[in-house]
Amino acid sequence: MKSIRIGTGAGYAGDRIDAAIHLIKKGELDYLVLECLAERTTALANLKRKADSSKGYGPFLHERMVQLLPLCQQYGVTLITNIGAANPEAAVHETNKIASDLSLSGLKIVGVSGSNVLEQIIKENVDIWETGSKVSEVEAEIVSADAYLGVEAIIPALEQLANVIITGRVADPSLFLAPMIHELKWAHDDWHLLGQGTICAHLLECGAQVTGGYYADGYKKQIQNLSKVGMPIVEMFEDGTGIISKTPDSGGEVSVSTCKEQLLYEVMNPAEYITPDVIADFSEVEFLELAKDQIQVLGGTGKPKTDTLKVTIGVDKGFIGESFIAYGGHHALERAEIAKQIIEERLHAHPDDYLELKFDFIGCNSLYHQGTYNIPYELLLRVSGRTKTIKAASKIGEEVEALWLNGPGGPGGVRSFTRPIISAYSALLHRSFIQSKTFILEVK
Repeated sequence: MKSIRIGTGAGYAGDRIDAAIHLIKKGELDYLVLECLAERTTALANLKRKADSSKGYGPFLHERMVQLLPLCQQYGVTLITNIGAANPEAAVHETNKIASDLSLSGLKIVGVSGSNVLEQIIKENVDIWETGSKVSEVEAEIVSADAYLGVEAIIPALEQLANVIITGRVADPSLFLAPMIHELKWAHDDWHLLGQGTICAHLLECGAQVTGGYYADGYKKQIQNLSKVGMPIVEMFEDGTGIISKTPDSGGEVSVSTCKEQLLYEVMNPAEYITPDVIADFSEVEFLELAKDQIQVLGGTGKPKTDTLKVTIGVDKGFIGESFIAYGGHHALERAEIAKQIIEERLHAHPDDYLELKFDFIGCNSLYHQGTYNIPYELLLRVSGRTKTIKAASKIGEEVEALWLNGPGGPGGVRSFTRPIISAYSALLHRSFIQSKTFILEVK
């Protein structure tokens, strides 16, 4: 029975690259997938593109391509990634330049665009899930809107025999499912196979979470050698059966338990996991241990895909100012409480500047606000505020730093940050309003 092997080289934008290199060399892969986007990532990338039309792709593109392209060509591995973010066109041109500089002749790089649907959601005035309001009510604050494309956007690039495929916003499982459909000749409406493939894709999409990274708690769930945790591999067969594994000489583990935890990660309804390609049904999935670090996935299925695609809408919510100051020794909590009172009074003197203010005693009540706690011997006071202007956001750090000389006594170091706030809202848009396209560059 024909099968293909797909490995996860990144589970998020800043993931380690050494595990991806190891996978290419030791994983006997056909495909390597780099999943590099989160809900707000594309919105932030859109802001960068607006400031500079040659930017807007993932920040680690150059580092990844310089190290991975030569290896992918050497080992015959096709690279698929959504690192194109808000500007896959620019990402393709940058990758082509890197490949040319590395003398990787004959490398075919294909870009996939079409996820930007800002005009469409404004025209259709769609509903926002989180607020129940219409897009028109926040139109002035919207900075981006990106639909989650599916396999239909990627498969044309595979049919072009691409060596590298760079997309913008694509649903995470679709990055893995597309080569399964292409190589194993699955029908686009075989919902059972697409459901089973999506389940295996979901197990892989978050990288080392399924090889023990997210599973480990250091107490009941002991995982060995996490400093060299391996990235996962799926061997996918024509009948939809998948085997999840990792390279034998990497750290971590693939077990029934690690697969169960990842299967339920970010899943609200296991019987209806909605993707652009299929409504996958996880409810009857079985995991069978074939050997150490080899888990067979059985029992998944699916139902017909929906007529709509999810859209993530990036909304400008101003700026956040954030500052930390440490207190330690006797009466550390009491001194931190005095500091909080001082900052609170000084910032409340300018109520129009601050939309929200929040104070946390990290090490005491920052995670469990209603719980009881022992009096700490050291802690951090965190002051954060949402503001209309970057000047007001910066004022938070200035006021916290002033505590050094203005009391209470005995503070430690101060760290302050300011940044824009982009909220991620969600909506649905009918498929008929969304059109993807591909473009090709070949290294001479």
